[in-house]
Amino acid sequence: MASVMEDPTLERHFKGHKDAVTCADFNPNRKQLASGSLDKNLMIWNLAPKARAFQFVGHQDVITGVQFSPSGNLVASSSKDRTVRLWTPSMKGESTVFKAHTAAVRSVAFSHDGQRLVTASDDKSVKVWSVHRQCFIYSLNQHTNWVRCARFSPDGRIIASCGDDRTVRLWDTSTKHCINCLTDCGGSATFVDFNSSGTCIASSGADSTLKIWDLRTNKLIQHYRVHSAGINSFSFHPSNNYVISGSNDGTIKILDLLEGRLIYTLHGHKGAVITVAFSRAGDLFVSGGADSQVLLWKTNFDSRSYQDVLLQHSRRSTPDPPPHLSDIHPRGPHLHHPQPTAIQVSPAVKDTRSAEPHVIQLGQSVHGNTGGSASRAESTAENETRADRKEGRGRREEEVEMAQTHPLEVLSGHPSSVSSTLRHIVQQLDILTQTVSVLEERLTLTEDKLKECLSHQSQILKDLRASRTRRRTESEGTDESPVHST
Repeated sequence: MASVMEDPTLERHFKGHKDAVTCADFNPNRKQLASGSLDKNLMIWNLAPKARAFQFVGHQDVITGVQFSPSGNLVASSSKDRTVRLWTPSMKGESTVFKAHTAAVRSVAFSHDGQRLVTASDDKSVKVWSVHRQCFIYSLNQHTNWVRCARFSPDGRIIASCGDDRTVRLWDTSTKHCINCLTDCGGSATFVDFNSSGTCIASSGADSTLKIWDLRTNKLIQHYRVHSAGINSFSFHPSNNYVISGSNDGTIKILDLLEGRLIYTLHGHKGAVITVAFSRAGDLFVSGGADSQVLLWKTNFDSRSYQDVLLQHSRRSTPDPPPHLSDIHPRGPHLHHPQPTAIQVSPAVKDTRSAEPHVIQLGQSVHGNTGGSASRAESTAENETRADRKEGRGRREEEVEMAQTHPLEVLSGHPSSVSSTLRHIVQQLDILTQTVSVLEERLTLTEDKLKECLSHQSQILKDLRASRTRRRTESEGTDESPVHST
């Protein structure tokens, strides 16, 4: 953290994605940053100046979510290709594929012990997976529309999920039951997360609101409307005193939760801001947007009082529309001033710390079916050969440094023993079991539909025969009637 506290500052631009950046997350070791994009690629950016970036190829559709494991040795990514991948963020670029859902997967997140994954999907389900066994555990199925996001609580006892059915649901992970359904959302709920202590939950919506509930009372305690368009993502500061949010209005907002007010509006992206996230220490945050950029910001505000910040910048601060705050169930003093002032920060200076990083393309799935993997492997081999020729010994030194600083727990790769082979077989059997179950359900539905159609068709044929018989009888009766001459 900076010794002299200032406004948030733009530290670096990361350019390498060819389309909108949809998700981002920091490695807990503070040396890497991951981002996913509409271009179907996962990027791992090294935060050290002049370090190379790695491009991981494997997903067949848009990447919708990305998160580092708590230990930092794995990266999980979700995609509209209906899969989730576990990557090792190393030069090998290996990944394990989970055939996760029957529709687009919208989010993926680790539990805080790193043992489980939770996924949310357009098939209206939330699913929980074992990371080490690499298998499906259970499903949560009470949403009535697409599920946009799902997250574990810090203690792992609760899962929060939200979606297009305008609800936020809380699930007990031991009983697998929905223990609460929050229906205060004015539109589609786009994102949900817990604060670091697990006492509160927040959700954002397409109606441009951000709401915070106290889980101890199940009451809405803060309601912010500071954006002029839908909110796509938000992130709690580790201190729980601040929240950052990114919106389709092209801005990043920073809220002081203790004061209950907006304190900063950041302008750095051209177009919608799709993802925002604080680092684990809270000294940095990242934003990604429709302009294909990943922006790295320095926090600078988390140890100074709001009044001091406003005093320092009173001459150049500009008024911002007041957030519509309502503390519905107050349990103590909570200040809400009617005319908050936000400090506008518009970064005008481009990143001068380093040039665009050299990107090395990596990655092909070891397990699971991935189209075009052979051609990607050839491309990867060519890229690595060029990099070897160009970089020489420097690359080997970086590999050694990465191996020392990133101890990897490899969950994919070629089996080296009977036990790993058996684990792989068990995983494939689990997938087959799930597939057979889905097929059985679909066959049953198809059979019922066919029976219904045949029954309906039989009734139509009977009615047609009866109608023809009736017309024939009427025709014969007409022919036999006497003809009277005049």
